Amino acid sequence: MKPQLIVAGLAICTLLLAPGCKKDNSKNAGNSNGDSSATKILRFSAIPDENTTEQTAKFSKFADHLSSELNITAEFVPATDYGASVDKFVNGEIHLAWFGGLTGVQARAEVDGARAIAQGIEDPNYISYFIANSETGLELSEDFPASIKDMKFTFGSEKSTSGRLMPSFFIEEATGFDAIKWFSNPPAFSGAHDKTAKLVETGTFQVGALSYKKYDSMVESGDLDANKCRIIWKTPPYADYNWTAHPDLETIFGAGFTDKLQAVLIAIDDPALLKALTRSKIIAAKNEDFQAIADVAKQLKLLND
Repeated sequence: MKPQLIVAGLAICTLLLAPGCKKDNSKNAGNSNGDSSATKILRFSAIPDENTTEQTAKFSKFADHLSSELNITAEFVPATDYGASVDKFVNGEIHLAWFGGLTGVQARAEVDGARAIAQGIEDPNYISYFIANSETGLELSEDFPASIKDMKFTFGSEKSTSGRLMPSFFIEEATGFDAIKWFSNPPAFSGAHDKTAKLVETGTFQVGALSYKKYDSMVESGDLDANKCRIIWKTPPYADYNWTAHPDLETIFGAGFTDKLQAVLIAIDDPALLKALTRSKIIAAKNEDFQAIADVAKQLKLLND
């Protein structure tokens, strides 16, 4: 063989073996089949009730807390929308999520052994607000506001419990008609609770439905003018948000880890962490707590049989 060919062959081999040419396995860092330290990262997410920048900032505090209390590395992974948060959980990209009632039910239905382990003390009795721009002249009423039928209405995300699922259920209960078909003009979907509030405040939409927690927190922080964006109806209570754990946690971190994680979440008393969730206390949860949500989701054809 000619010397030039030998040199060329050695150069190619060197390039193939160079560190920069190794296959990138970083996307599989959460896979439980490996034994590197990267597999010990607890990646968690949450449904995006607000813009991802604000969400990432507040949940980074949770990551620090979980890392310290559990002696692991915890990392928050933002999701672009409700469906993405469920997909990440189902695909094993995250192993813990702050879900709404519907997204939690959907995720647990897709992952055998997934557990709802914690919820806010407010969550077993959650409610939605129906809100209206002040120009509509609508005021707070104990009765369902049937006059919104001919107004421009927006839900939040299509998969939001408090911004779509339960408002749809209560509209159907009050009118006898499918919520989408009942309105004179098809309702829109803003994508998030804070967007719903701002769209109604500005008059882009006359009426909307959203989480009472998000509305109250926006008014309290000065991000929303309650005189321009009024509460016109409060729904009956239902179960909503929860922390749901993936069964792979037991493989990655060892048997009994999920119970340890549950205990850490329930023990949180730091006002900053609780405020990030807009909750006053965290309590235990179990899958059965959300059976009523699953039943409504099936009824409205938002959950596979």
